[in-house]
Amino acid sequence: MSGQDQADLAAQALQEAFGVEPDGVWAAPGRVNLIGEHVDYNGGRCLPMALTRVTAAAVRRRDDDVVRLASTDPEAPVFEGSLDALGPGQVSGWAGYAAGTLWALQQAGVEVPGLDLAVSSDVPLGAGLSSSASLEATVAIAAAELAGRADSPELRHLLVQAAIRAENEVVGAGTGGMDQTVALLAEEGSALLIHTRDFRTEPVQLGLEEAGLELMVIDTRVTHSLADGQYAKRRADCDEAARQLGLEWLSDATEADVDRLTDERLRARTRHVVGENQRVDRVVELVRAGRVAEIGPLLDASHVSLRDDYEVSATELDLVVEAARKAGALGARMVGGGFGGSAIALIRPGDAQAISDAVVAACRERGLTEPGTLTVTSGPAARRLS
Repeated sequence: MSGQDQADLAAQALQEAFGVEPDGVWAAPGRVNLIGEHVDYNGGRCLPMALTRVTAAAVRRRDDDVVRLASTDPEAPVFEGSLDALGPGQVSGWAGYAAGTLWALQQAGVEVPGLDLAVSSDVPLGAGLSSSASLEATVAIAAAELAGRADSPELRHLLVQAAIRAENEVVGAGTGGMDQTVALLAEEGSALLIHTRDFRTEPVQLGLEEAGLELMVIDTRVTHSLADGQYAKRRADCDEAARQLGLEWLSDATEADVDRLTDERLRARTRHVVGENQRVDRVVELVRAGRVAEIGPLLDASHVSLRDDYEVSATELDLVVEAARKAGALGARMVGGGFGGSAIALIRPGDAQAISDAVVAACRERGLTEPGTLTVTSGPAARRLS
């Protein structure tokens, strides 16, 4: 479905839920991270790209301080609250991402009005494609415009930080900001190199089509939740490793620093962070040199590190990565927070069907949930659709 299809569905949901027409419809993309996993909260570098799959929000400004939220997802209950009751500990479930963003915008000095808002999305939930940041970003840009803020780079950076606060402080998922940054700052046709300690960004033209390649997403359909505690445990490990090494950011660690740590778990976490940042730098070098076909082994190495050192993979992820490689993928790895969700594979278009068939067959043989596959292209950042 197109972004406009999602916009139409969101507008219909707004009418059905609240009996009003929208003042506008906005959309923000999901994302897939080419490489640079679990380094964003360690001050490292990552290379995500926005997808053409989006979350759309149909929004109408109100004349009071009431916020009403609805979704086309039948399992997402309608939320109603006041603008002064959207912060930490006050909103739970899916509404926390949207309401939390409105709270964070208020905290940043944006005079958010009361809103009726309905969302529709074709970013798969729990698939590691950042449906949560897609929701936060579309709510942020819609609310900011309805509050009278003109779009600008400065505003977009403010919206990024508000969306990060929403997820960290209201939802309780300790994310580092990569997802929100790419959702609001991406450029179509490019990946976005993000320096996460100061959120500097650089577009990196991918050149996949020119190289005769595609990026396939393999959704294991095993959902994960960033708020289930495992993500926070990994972040706590990294914070402790940085403390023991006397570093502000674990991404400043070196290979020699890894050997200084005496705790094997902390050593492994640090080894992943050091290696992953090196892999990001090398991928950027290769892509900029027009050698994107050579990044496959770096994707493979990233998966091994996430599986063995960071321990965030899952049986399904390991299986589809292996099956994709055997069927012709140039490289593959899990993406996202882990414990489920999706993998990516760098493929030749002519191999897409064989790779899709192979990952499905591998999961069927093991009695696991049948995965879904799709090829993805780079899309634009959050924007107004109508």
